[in-house]
This record gives sequence, C-alpha cells and structure tokens, in this order.
Amino acid sequence: MHNRTRLSLALGIIATVAICVPAQADYTQTKYPIVLAHGMLGFDKLLGVNYWYGIPSALRSGGATVYSTSVSQLDTSEKRGEQLLAQVESIVAISGKQKVNLIGHSHGGPTIRYVAAVRPDLVASVTSVGAPHKGSKAADFIRNVPEGSAGEAAVAGIVNGLGALINFLSGSNTTSPQNALGALESLNSVGAAQFNARFPQGLPTSSCGQGAYSVNGVRYYSWGGTSPLTNVFDVSDALLGATSLTFGFEANDGLVGRCSSHLGMVIRDNYRMNHLDEVNQVFGLTSIFETNPTSVYRQHANRLRNAGL
Repeated sequence: MHNRTRLSLALGIIATVAICVPAQADYTQTKYPIVLAHGMLGFDKLLGVNYWYGIPSALRSGGATVYSTSVSQLDTSEKRGEQLLAQVESIVAISGKQKVNLIGHSHGGPTIRYVAAVRPDLVASVTSVGAPHKGSKAADFIRNVPEGSAGEAAVAGIVNGLGALINFLSGSNTTSPQNALGALESLNSVGAAQFNARFPQGLPTSSCGQGAYSVNGVRYYSWGGTSPLTNVFDVSDALLGATSLTFGFEANDGLVGRCSSHLGMVIRDNYRMNHLDEVNQVFGLTSIFETNPTSVYRQHANRLRNAGL
C-alpha cells in the first residue's frame, strides 16, 4: 500500500471517529443552571439512589451545572410549586445566574409550570417529561372511590404513610404534611383543567397539538413515552402495565397519556419508554431498542445550549 493511500485511510478513520463521537467538553454547558424537579412520591436521593438515575452526572460530564430539588412527595401542584420556587430563588442566589432551566418529571411538570407562571423572571426554560398536563386516566380511575368514604380515607392514609416514609428515608428537608388527596385532585382531569385555567402558559390549544414555544420570555418544551412494558428484568413494568389498562386504547407510558404530555415544543411523544424509564429507572433497566434516557437529557441540554439558554 502506498504511503499516500495509508495516510488517506488514516485521516478517513480519524474523521469518522470524530463525527460519530461528539465528545466536546461543553456539549451540555447551558448558560443557566439546570434544575430537576421530581414527580409524585419522588425524592432527590433515596438510600443513596438518585431519582434521576445517572442523569445529573451525564449532564455534568458535558459541562452543565445541575441541581436536584426536593419538594413534598404528595401535595397540590401549587403548594409543591411554592416549595420549588423557594429553592429556585436560593439556586439563583448561590449560582450567581439570573435564571434557571427547569426540568420536571410527572407531577414535576405542573410544579415547574407554576414557578414559571408566577416568576417568569427567574426561568429561562421549562421542560416537561411525561407530565399529565390534561390529567391522568389512572388518577381518574382512583378518583372513582367515593369521596368522603371509609375507602378513600384508608387509601389516602396508606399513600400518605408511604410519602412520609420516602420523605424520611431520603433525608428530605420538606416538613409539610403529606397530602395524597391534594395530589390526586391535581392529577385527575378535573383538577388539571382547573390548574390549566389559571396557568395556561405553553399549553396546546388543540387536543393533541403543540403549545406556544415562548411565553413571557420562557421557552417551553416537552417529551414523553408510550411503552408501559420495556424490560422483562424491570420489576416496575408489571405495575405500569396494569395501570396502563385504565387508558383503554390511548397510547400512554403507564401513568400519562401521549397527548396529555404535550407542552410547548413537543420534541417527541412516543419514546419506547414507560413512566419510570423517563428518569432512567429502575436502575437503568430501560428498553435496549430505544435511545438511552441519559442521552435524551444530554441532547436536550445541548438544545438549550444552542438556544442560548
């Protein structure tokens, strides 16, 4: 083989590797910090395991500044939003940045929407992941338990106890009482409609369309999944497979319908992910036929970076 041929081949290999492995150190380095907000029964860390399994470190590896927040496991969207707002104000003061990029999963979606609605001056972007903006049919199904009945009280007591246990084991600083019924009223279709009437920013005007991309200087994005069963080794798949039955023929992730997840610019609404896969749980046991969730977050951080956010 001639030297020129060898050199051309070597240069071709180097170029191919450079194209296929975009490993620049600032790939996820957004202008403003990324703030992660968990969903119902969520936490920052529980017995050493992060709610956003592997995601903060994946974002930081590309230069992002990331904060994981913790609010009440069970409460209304407004009360969770007030708790998150206090933390956002602290993050702004600590970081020296004027704004933050909010990312909320599940009930974290309405929670970050509340913050952006009441304090848009502190928020550069809102990104909703698998959030029930029009309510969840699973929550509607649970709401069929007669209001004020002994059955409702028993279920609420059990769920409140679970929330309190998670709060204790996670070492959360949240001292507000658990409010399972408040969370349920926020997440069913009636409660979601009432919340949307007060805070409509970024909501689609059609049944399954996209919402306004920018409102009051805040950019709005969303994505979600539509595959309740994704990994036979994941013990949570059985539970999400069961709850998915409440949706009938509507595509869903086990707890949230495809169209209900829409907010602002819809990046994608049909990832092969269930509700927990969207935060890379349980322990990263997600579908081998879909992009790894950590890569989705990294790509989005790069999207925010390129938008000057």
